[in-house]
Amino acid sequence: MAKNANNSSAAPGENARFEELGRGCYAYSADGCSNSGVVIGERGVLVVDGQASPDLAEKVLEKIREKTDKPIKLLVFSHFHCENTLGADAFEAGEIIASDLTRRMMDTRGKEEIRVARNRFPQLFSGVKHDAAVAAPSMTIASSMTIDLGGVEVRLMHLGRGHTMGDLVVWVPSTGVIFAGDLVQTSAAPFCGDAHLTDWPRALDRILAFRPNALMPGQGRSALGAPAVAAAIETTRDFVTTLRDAAVACVDQHLGLKDTCDSVTDALAQQFGDKTDFEEHMPFNVARAYDEALGLDQPQVWTLERAADLQDAVRGVIAVSNEEEPASDDVNAQAQDARFQPDSGEADAFAQTDEATGDLVSDSAFAASLTGDEALDLTEQDIDREDQTAGEEAVSEDQQDDPESDEGSDERKVLEAARH
Repeated sequence: MAKNANNSSAAPGENARFEELGRGCYAYSADGCSNSGVVIGERGVLVVDGQASPDLAEKVLEKIREKTDKPIKLLVFSHFHCENTLGADAFEAGEIIASDLTRRMMDTRGKEEIRVARNRFPQLFSGVKHDAAVAAPSMTIASSMTIDLGGVEVRLMHLGRGHTMGDLVVWVPSTGVIFAGDLVQTSAAPFCGDAHLTDWPRALDRILAFRPNALMPGQGRSALGAPAVAAAIETTRDFVTTLRDAAVACVDQHLGLKDTCDSVTDALAQQFGDKTDFEEHMPFNVARAYDEALGLDQPQVWTLERAADLQDAVRGVIAVSNEEEPASDDVNAQAQDARFQPDSGEADAFAQTDEATGDLVSDSAFAASLTGDEALDLTEQDIDREDQTAGEEAVSEDQQDDPESDEGSDERKVLEAARH
């Protein structure tokens, strides 16, 4: 089992905290599990990420009920990983929202992702039924959406590829609070097995440009105050860029996966070796960085078989049958390299789909998507729909008209930068 964020001997869900980030905004965090964000408005509650099991979700609900008895109106998935989604049913949310790309990843990778995650972290998923289905969203958005919870405006935004291709962040302009999901970590090592390492720093730039004064990361304690937020973002950036650049250097030297894993882990260990899940995540992180350095744009699907092969590869052994003698080191290196060469078929399929649909997988597509929003099935009281023709970002009219409004100016700058 992976090391927990605060107490390595504690079971997932122990030592729970419910921390106020701003007026009506809270972060739930506990040992060994992902964080959940909470925004409370006059008409209802919005929850960010639904935990790994119904039992863990109930712990979040207990904290919410200490603050309000208002209904859970919306549950937002920041991305497709099952430790953030399998507890969704416990919230009985009116709607479950994710990005279009998160829905696609759930459809194409969700079942395998659950199998691999349960095998890696059995205690975390002990409360999940053996035949648990992927927790699918009831609606999806392409780029951004503004919700009025009753006196509280909440903005959902896809700021580009990073931790996954479909990450959503949740921004509460009136409080300066942002719920960043696994795009940002404070006490934990980022998981990069499904990442886009070259794009990730640009998504971090866009988060930072909003000038948040509080940020909930994917796991562990939140960052409170602008300096702490900036430090969390820069630490995440350092991890991602060091991982990416070290893997590129290894590929340029024609190293195999095992030697690459050893070299990249050494490069990161001094600064990040004490982070939660560092050792657990590194083989997956390096495998993805290795693929990306070799030119594979889309992350390969993680299956139980591929995860087992990865562990064999980084140990320098390969599976043998019929009780044969282990192969020589040279044969092992050739086998591990062949096993982890890019599978161009899946990447080509995504590329064709993306070109046909214009989904958000590049900066240019991201910029184009900001000109409009999806038609969403919520009441007009709940949703402030964005102008589908003017190409203006979703800010209130008074912010657009007032040149002195820092909030509106910051958001315009972020989204304008994304267009170029």
